[in-house]
Amino acid sequence: MRSTAFLCAERFNVLVDTLAIPALCARALDILSDRLRDKPLVVINSHMDWDHFWGNSALDDNTQIIAHDEAIRRLDDPGSERELAEKRSRESRFKDVKIVRPTITFKGQGLSLHGGDLTLELLHTPGHTPDHVAVWIPEIRTCLAVDTVEHPIPEVWSRSPDDLRELCASIKQIRDLYPRHVVLAHGQTSDPQVVDRNLDYFTELRDAVAAVEYATVIQEGLDEKRGFELEDFVEIDPEMPLETKAFYRQCHRSNLNAVVAAHLSGVEFL
Repeated sequence: MRSTAFLCAERFNVLVDTLAIPALCARALDILSDRLRDKPLVVINSHMDWDHFWGNSALDDNTQIIAHDEAIRRLDDPGSERELAEKRSRESRFKDVKIVRPTITFKGQGLSLHGGDLTLELLHTPGHTPDHVAVWIPEIRTCLAVDTVEHPIPEVWSRSPDDLRELCASIKQIRDLYPRHVVLAHGQTSDPQVVDRNLDYFTELRDAVAAVEYATVIQEGLDEKRGFELEDFVEIDPEMPLETKAFYRQCHRSNLNAVVAAHLSGVEFL
């Protein structure tokens, strides 16, 4: 399940992510219409995964859209348009999608938006994607972690140990804020303990890989090896839909491959 977040500050309103298609974003804006009349709307694109920003074209042309500078690199990749063309060819719901780029980007580790009663600190939290941004609101000690933190597990961008190290560092960055609430884009929880559970998962994965003989890691791989399945590391709700379980099992395989690569190259990521 994907979600968007809406914040009402004294000086402006903020929408974090615009969902997967313009119709969904338009529906969200309609629901919020009473709140949007008296203050400008600022949109934050947390990252350029399709299910988080393809609703941008439902926005008014004057709406400012903020993202990290790395987002532009992703959009400039030809794969961005190919992905849209592929999804259009398979599902009619994507026929109205147009890729609308951010209007404001920032470099470095962060950007602060001062809304009067609330401050929105945009934190560059790479690892899930290179351009990922989380939002910290210190006045209410709430972090919109988006996809950096997930329940039951997040997913690393690639099998590169550098991406794995960045993801774990980003999770630790959120943990060290000591949030009261951690809001996720996927997974129905705002319990801050989910941050520690994500780190515990990567710690257990690292230790399990380190305990396997080197030859086994090289020759056999661990993707389908008993004792290395998702359920061996995290508890899965028995009511979780099969499609969702399959999604998180794929995330786990990606994470496992990255942990194995880090182990074989001697890279510390925690």
